[in-house]
Amino acid sequence: MIEINKLYKNFGSKEVLKGVDLRINNGESHAIIGPSGCGKSVLLKHIVGLLKPDSGEVYVENKNINTLSRKALYEVRKKFGFLFQGAALFDSMTVEENILLPLVEHNNKLSGEQLAKIVSEKLELVGLQGIEKLKPSELSGGMKKRVSLARSLVTNPEYILYDEPTTGLDPVTSDSIDELIKTLNDNLSVTTIVVTHDMFSVRNVADKISMMHEGKIYFTGSPGEIEKSNDKVIKNFIRRTGF
Repeated sequence: MIEINKLYKNFGSKEVLKGVDLRINNGESHAIIGPSGCGKSVLLKHIVGLLKPDSGEVYVENKNINTLSRKALYEVRKKFGFLFQGAALFDSMTVEENILLPLVEHNNKLSGEQLAKIVSEKLELVGLQGIEKLKPSELSGGMKKRVSLARSLVTNPEYILYDEPTTGLDPVTSDSIDELIKTLNDNLSVTTIVVTHDMFSVRNVADKISMMHEGKIYFTGSPGEIEKSNDKVIKNFIRRTGF
């Protein structure tokens, strides 16, 4: 379980998070929505300790990650896979090297044959095969997202965090990424957190939705509940996004 209590974060004079409260239960596929610039990605980075709050708490399995030592925080991070908005692949590395990076960083003692098998298995999970030796420059946008997802799966995480997974993709590719997110959530029994402003994607992947507004969680409920809401702020957002 992930629990966030009264989280505040400023960047200079700009208030981004203004007391966020959020609970994400194990096994959920939970979407965090809201307009661009509302703090969704900032919130996501707090969950894995990439950013530290000005005040407030983030608990992962009852551990306050803001008070952990560097070593203890790294142990918690091993439970997470993170798909960055721009895929964040290293151009100088092959697909195989990019996928294996988390294992290399954790000083694994696996043989070359074992590592090659892991790469092949993770690529198959995301619907790709035989591209281990390619460089990111040789991949399409959708393939880069899938390779980045394969990298996030290589440590067998319990939580997968997606930061705008369909941004910059065409509708057909976006649908395929949504389908993949849902399939992985169901088949791997992971907890999924998707940050997005793409309401079509939300409909495809989310069991529960939390909407951010003015630096706080404004609404939490099911896709059906948000569709039926008569709240003016929610209705305006839905109308703009075409949900």
